Amino acid sequence: MNKKETSEIKKNFSDKSGFFIMEKVLTAFVDSEKNVRYQNISSCITMENDENDLYSNILKKVLNTNVGKNFIEYEFPNDAYDDGNSQNILYKLLQSELKDEESAENFVNHIANHITYTGQFAIITAYCNYTIKKKNKLDEYGEDADEVYRYILTAICPVEVSETGFVFDSFNNEITRKINTELLISKSPSDGFLYPVFSNRSCDVNHIMYYARKADKPNISIIENVLGCQFVMSADAEKSSFHNILKTVVGDELNYNLINTVNEKIKDFVEENKNETDTSTIDCNKIHSILEESGVSPERLQALDTVYESSCGNAPLTASNLIENKTVLTSSGITVNIKSSASDKIHTKVIDGRKYLLIDIEDPNIEINGLPVNLK
Repeated sequence: MNKKETSEIKKNFSDKSGFFIMEKVLTAFVDSEKNVRYQNISSCITMENDENDLYSNILKKVLNTNVGKNFIEYEFPNDAYDDGNSQNILYKLLQSELKDEESAENFVNHIANHITYTGQFAIITAYCNYTIKKKNKLDEYGEDADEVYRYILTAICPVEVSETGFVFDSFNNEITRKINTELLISKSPSDGFLYPVFSNRSCDVNHIMYYARKADKPNISIIENVLGCQFVMSADAEKSSFHNILKTVVGDELNYNLINTVNEKIKDFVEENKNETDTSTIDCNKIHSILEESGVSPERLQALDTVYESSCGNAPLTASNLIENKTVLTSSGITVNIKSSASDKIHTKVIDGRKYLLIDIEDPNIEINGLPVNLK
């Protein structure tokens, strides 16, 4: 799924869209010992509007349009559909439309038995369907028969004891201390997934979308043990690998201008491909081209293939994950943050054997710690 497809599903995740129905919701509570303490299936048709809205708002957060960072597509391995394996369990749950207690129980137990999770958590899963209006070559809705995209959306939410605090007792007209023992289910899921994926405006049962609230801290146990997929690098891991490639290959040729030039070329590449269906990626050949155009010597580039393979294998890197939106210069006791629009005002020079950072200042109004300063 790309950003456009994710946005379409998220935009229509509401009864107001006219094309969407959330039919049933499965809820479960798992304690810190991974025991399933509660499980229930509710009909959204007969549910109170406030309760329905609460479920919708929680689940909608899983449909994160930051595709490739917080929302990542995974492919099931060939054996995932074997009886009792992840894809088989998910597909049976989907086909049951949350009407079969056994399929729901197997699904919840599968999560509880395979997840690594700190503390207790709640599982919220909805069975939904979205009527896909077909478009013609002019990108207008045509008269062809509509397809129905049926899917299950799951949110895994941490559960914590609500805080102890002061409350106003309106009956006795006094402020009193209240000790809370209620287990509060967070409205912000830590993880989640969408199955099957919505690809080329149709469903693909062989792929699944995984959501992590913190892109740099995905729950690998959900990806590998619950969903049965092979974990891929996070956005931060991709950037770290890219930095390692630059340091190892370019070495002492790295300087301020080269770093900014490489960053700008990757930005241009992402901009040029922003309307493409698939997420823009950069492989070893593309990095070679960018570094060569940026002035890296041929001798340095000879090592690129080996370094890239040791850092990333054969996997390409997500281009948008490599972009720096600001330049940060650090030295002992000094940190300078520079917006990309001002990167050309910074220079590094060696004067009389000493290294200097020079900043072109065109605006005569300068402030330090909020106070105006005169430069003489």
